[in-house]
Amino acid sequence: MEEQNKNTHEPDAGKTFTQSELDQIISERLKREREKYADYDELKGKAEKYDQSVEAGKSEMQKANEAIENLKTQLSGYMKAEEIRKVREKVSTDTKVPYSLLTGETEDDCKKQAEAILAFAKPREYPAPRKNTATHKANEEADESMREFVHQIFGKGE
Repeated sequence: MEEQNKNTHEPDAGKTFTQSELDQIISERLKREREKYADYDELKGKAEKYDQSVEAGKSEMQKANEAIENLKTQLSGYMKAEEIRKVREKVSTDTKVPYSLLTGETEDDCKKQAEAILAFAKPREYPAPRKNTATHKANEEADESMREFVHQIFGKGE
């Protein structure tokens, strides 16, 4: 018994193996290792599927982010257009210049534009026509003769 205990506790350092024994030992060890990783291919397939779903999720997330950015851009455009509309409407009401004639984007620009429109549309005073003295005298004589004729017909206020 002591010999058996010695043999189990001592390494097989001095023992020699035949090629068939060595092949058997290696194949048993390989079999044990393969059993440890028997589900490796299955796990590898699951990991690949997971990676694909993560990538698909990323592209869906990117699409959603792009859609959000587009909506934000549209919203800011609508908000700016509404602000400009309000400014033009206010200036139009204040100055009585038609809304459709205002093209400025700020209140100051619209006011300057309205002032320019009003200055352009303001009626101008035309200079009095010059009297041609020869024509003027002939007209006065004709007027005077017409007055006399009317007085003769209707009387001189008698």
